[in-house]
Amino acid sequence: MKEIIKINLDNEMDLILAHKRCMKIAEMCGMPSSFQTRFSTAVSEIARCSIAKGKDSVLVIGIHITKATQKEILAIITDSIDLKSCNPEAFNYASKISGNIEYSFKGNQSTTRISQQVLSPGLLSETKIKSLIDYFKFEPPLSPYDEIRKKNIELIALSEKLIESENRYRKLANTIPILICEVSDRNKILLYNESLLYYLKVPPPTFERKNLTTFIHPEDIEVILAGWDKAKSNQSSFSGEIRLNNSGTYIWHLVTMIPNKSEDGSFNSWLIYFIDINAQKVVVETLKDNTELKVIQRELESANSKLVFKNKELEQFAYIASHDLQEPLRKIMIMISRASENLSEEQKKDYYFDRIALSATRLSDLITDVLNYSRIDNNKHFFEEVDLNDIIAEILGDLSMIIEEKNAIINIEPLPQVLGLNTQLRQLFYNLVNNSFKFNTSVPSVTISATLMPEDNNALALSGDYHIISIADNGIGIESQYSNRIFNMFQRLHERDQYGGNGIGLALCQRIIENHNGIINFTSTPGEGTIFWIYLRKQQ
Repeated sequence: MKEIIKINLDNEMDLILAHKRCMKIAEMCGMPSSFQTRFSTAVSEIARCSIAKGKDSVLVIGIHITKATQKEILAIITDSIDLKSCNPEAFNYASKISGNIEYSFKGNQSTTRISQQVLSPGLLSETKIKSLIDYFKFEPPLSPYDEIRKKNIELIALSEKLIESENRYRKLANTIPILICEVSDRNKILLYNESLLYYLKVPPPTFERKNLTTFIHPEDIEVILAGWDKAKSNQSSFSGEIRLNNSGTYIWHLVTMIPNKSEDGSFNSWLIYFIDINAQKVVVETLKDNTELKVIQRELESANSKLVFKNKELEQFAYIASHDLQEPLRKIMIMISRASENLSEEQKKDYYFDRIALSATRLSDLITDVLNYSRIDNNKHFFEEVDLNDIIAEILGDLSMIIEEKNAIINIEPLPQVLGLNTQLRQLFYNLVNNSFKFNTSVPSVTISATLMPEDNNALALSGDYHIISIADNGIGIESQYSNRIFNMFQRLHERDQYGGNGIGLALCQRIIENHNGIINFTSTPGEGTIFWIYLRKQQ
């Protein structure tokens, strides 16, 4: 290899230098931008590992001539520490990006070789290689301080733009003829715009009956209070029409309540808007003629489209990653099985074959669960009538060995037909019934029943006719402290050696229910059992 540059990897500044040098060399060798990025990112990932875990790490970048018609850019990172054992995830990620990475650890020295083949080796002559060496020999040094300073300048400029944008939106909120306030979940009015101050003269301190009656028509008080209670209890939006007092005259307004989501995903306040309905058309026409607002609207629409596209990409990535990981894992499991055929039980134990096979099986189950989770998408299917009695019969058939082994008691009342997707509903009930057997230390007893949702049920944000299906068991129950987390991905409430699973089953159940426009919740008493409540739309 003809060495072009050498970098001692001591700190984060050296990491920046390594990345830039890799990008520049790849660029000067005529590599496409995508190849430049992949090669530089792979080198940076191992360099980052060297800086964090290594000792006396050195990076050498050069040109390797494998034969007359084949040349490659080669990055070699050496260290006295076994880097791969310190951070295997970094090497897996770099290998996935580059695909051309070799690692060895001999004589207390680790060597990592990352290569990228030059697409046009004929253009990379001896003269060209010499010019590369001369370029970096006489190039002015890159100051880490200048790099940080440049980033700080960019951040300051971005901050100024953010402040300018915030001021523009505040000015817009204060000038448009809309009354706006922010109200906490304890009814306290936190903020309001100048339009609301001008309209009410003295805005109320709290959003409660005794204060609302001072500026809302008596006949409309119950409308806004009912909407406010519903918005708070369901953390949902509400819109209605009420009359506001303006110097003794009541004027119709459209009131809208929208939950204000914080950074951690919780809802602790609501934005409430009062819009003069009589002036609504005038406002719309004004907005149409405002070129600046049109540009903002187009930018918001573009950002929303990009967000939808990114979400789709993430779903596709989850599916592809899960699917592509199964094949090499399947080969690993086959090779483990073949390797252990001629070994005694004692040898298998000494070489940890049982643990390896168990870990591989667990990883396969995890990949399958992630794959199933990524497949839940009702936009690609049409709902049909599904008989839940048939679903439960199939599930009990699949679980017959477990039922017989544990002498489980199953009580099933007649179940309805619902609108949904057969495969998803089967997965939903399979997970819940199987959990009733799994998380149980006595003879399992499971009761499945159904009833209709009462018409006066205002506690749930559901519109239409729904069935309530309950699955009750006598298992170990769920502690109240976990009630807000059990439907999250990878949430496990017990050690793996106590109860199996990957913590995806209930997250999958919730996503299936969301696809069916329903709700799933539960009640539980530790040591006595759990009841899962499922709300599904009636057959129509």
